[in-house]
Amino acid sequence: MGKLKLQMQVSVDNFIAGPNGEMDWLVWDWDDNLKNYVAALNEPIDHIILGRKMAKGFIDAWAERVNDPEMAEFAHKMNDTPKTVFSKTLESINGKNTSVANGDLVDEIAKLKNENQEIIAYGGGNFVSSLIKNNLIDDYHLFVNPVAVGKGMTIFGSLDEKLNLNLIKATAFECGIVALHYQTKK
Repeated sequence: MGKLKLQMQVSVDNFIAGPNGEMDWLVWDWDDNLKNYVAALNEPIDHIILGRKMAKGFIDAWAERVNDPEMAEFAHKMNDTPKTVFSKTLESINGKNTSVANGDLVDEIAKLKNENQEIIAYGGGNFVSSLIKNNLIDDYHLFVNPVAVGKGMTIFGSLDEKLNLNLIKATAFECGIVALHYQTKK
C-alpha cells in the first residue's frame, strides 16, 4: 500500500499564507543541507497531487526551472513525475505528465495508494485542508519558517476533531527553517 506525504511551508504560528494570500514571508535562502533534505524527501515519489488553484503556477514554474543550472535536476524530477490535479471544474490542464481527477477525493487517493504509489501533496490550502479533514495524509513534512504572520490561511482549520500525530524527526537548518516530520497516529 502506498503512502501520501504532505510537504508544506508554514509560519511559526501555523499559517501557509497571509490574510490576502501573501507568501512574501517565506524564507528562500536555502543552504545545501536543506536543498538535499527536500531532494531526498522527493526522490522516492511516484506521483504528485495538487489542487486546482495551485496547479497552474506549480506546473509552469517547474517547466521554466529546467533551464536554471542550480534547479535543473530537481525541476526534471518535478516535470517527469506524473501529476494529478484535483478539481470539480477543470476537464483538462496543460502540463507535462499531468491529468485531472474530478471524482471523489477519498476514492481517487485510495486508487493511487492501492497502486503502491508514493504520493506527495504540495497544495493549495483548500485542497490540503480537504486531505487533512478526510485523514488521507500519512506523513506530514512541515517546513516551519522563522516568522509569525499573525493572521492568514491555515490548513488545519477544517478539522472536526483533534488530529494526533507522532513526531518522527525535527531538523533545523542554517536559514532558520525547521523541518518537522510527523506521522498520523492510526
